[in-house]
Amino acid sequence: MTVPTPTLRPPVLPPERGGWWHAYVCPAHGVELDHDRLLDGEFPDAGARCRHGCRIDDPSVRGGWTVLAHQASARRIRLLARSPRDDDRRTAVDLLTAYARQYAALGAAPHDGAAGWMLRGRLFHQALTEAIWAVTIGQAAAALRAGGEPLPKEVNELLQALVEAAGQARQALVDAGKFESNYTAWLIAAGAVCSGRPDWLTGRHGLCDHVSTAIRPDGWEWEAATYYHGFVLRAYLLTLQSLPQTPVPPQTQSRLAAMATVLETLATDGGLLPALHDGPYDRPPARYELDELRELLPLLDRGPTEPQPVTIFPDGGYVVLRGSGLHAVADFGPHGGPHGHRDKLALYLYGADTPWQPDPGQVPYGHRGWRHHYASTAAHPTFAVDGLEQAECTGHLIGYDSSSVAIGCDTAYPGVTARRHLTLRGGVLVDELRVETDRPRRISAQLRPDVDLAIRATADRTLETVWPGRQTLHGRHTVSVDADVVCRPGPGPADDPQRVRRWVDWTASDATTVTFRSIYRMES
Repeated sequence: MTVPTPTLRPPVLPPERGGWWHAYVCPAHGVELDHDRLLDGEFPDAGARCRHGCRIDDPSVRGGWTVLAHQASARRIRLLARSPRDDDRRTAVDLLTAYARQYAALGAAPHDGAAGWMLRGRLFHQALTEAIWAVTIGQAAAALRAGGEPLPKEVNELLQALVEAAGQARQALVDAGKFESNYTAWLIAAGAVCSGRPDWLTGRHGLCDHVSTAIRPDGWEWEAATYYHGFVLRAYLLTLQSLPQTPVPPQTQSRLAAMATVLETLATDGGLLPALHDGPYDRPPARYELDELRELLPLLDRGPTEPQPVTIFPDGGYVVLRGSGLHAVADFGPHGGPHGHRDKLALYLYGADTPWQPDPGQVPYGHRGWRHHYASTAAHPTFAVDGLEQAECTGHLIGYDSSSVAIGCDTAYPGVTARRHLTLRGGVLVDELRVETDRPRRISAQLRPDVDLAIRATADRTLETVWPGRQTLHGRHTVSVDADVVCRPGPGPADDPQRVRRWVDWTASDATTVTFRSIYRMES
């Protein structure tokens, strides 16, 4: 018996231009607003919903919603174009034609509502957002052509206009000395998908040039933020997918394979991917993007890699230790440009399926207060001096072997040196954080859990911690000098700043040298 193909509801295209999606955030709670009615063509009557009960309706939120609605509409058109049903494919042609007319009516001028710092698009505030949308539109058109569906002249003119817009925006970045930008990867993908021309891959300022500029020898995208790393790799792979007959130079292949290895090494045995530096924490659309990335990885034609007990990324500036169910990531590298955090020597702890002490990620950028918080030293499990922010700085690798690593930083605070030594052996992680100052100062080590941390002080002032979850971690903590422990409520990771967690600040006052020592082991 033949199972009928489900009918796909066509989207209603939003008539308005898109704004800046990062503005789609609750001004009170800092959470991304719900993705309601994206295929209906109309902003929700009562306003966009916040999970905490708010309803928000202002021009910036409407603009953010319209971005998401255009992107969702493009994805639905792509589904219709790939459908085996003739009616669905004809509907996809009609919708692409409608978009072609809408885009042509905008004229050549960029969006006049965009902020001055933005590289502006036409249908959207940002050329980046337009490029992401253009990739999906180009994929829909390619699917229709592959299925023998003729494309109207207007649709072909839309594709040509999107190619020209991508080229102009890329040139603007080149002229500004910002060719390495993650925007460029998506502009290249838009040009390749919408044109099918190999120069977007191998030509001047094409994918190969961008890979050699933006990707470091250890495989990290130059900003060393997990989200933007995967974001750029996904754009690269979409470019390769659109040009299957174009050979990729071996050096480019090798660097792309190294990018994939970064993500494989970062991921826990259960598939958790630490959200290092800027990027969403546990955001559903980001999970969709990761799923698409995994589907594209076979284009690299590479076998799986076997993660090692200790992996050093000297350019991105991370160390990963793993063994017996424990997964630790420490940060010693460059600040990371506009997406960096003040978190040098931070230590992030994960089980296979449990983020005991994760990098907290970042909220949509439209909420300036919470964005500042999640980039701050206070939000991270690192060290602080006198309660001040670390400088935007770079640490260094001291040394490592098959089970341990030592990292340091001398520029987070004037007159302060810090060293972190990590050893993972026999299912036990030993962490020693030593801070030295040029005068008596207040030195703190910070624990920042995303679980319901239990903490107990013993008679000899040792601290014992229990980190529950699908896996349970036990900690035992000592300090070399007298120190005060302050347990206080603090915001959880950036998916919901209103989720309260128990923060622990372990502080030695009027100290010049202090060593904080922690021993972690899994519950058997």
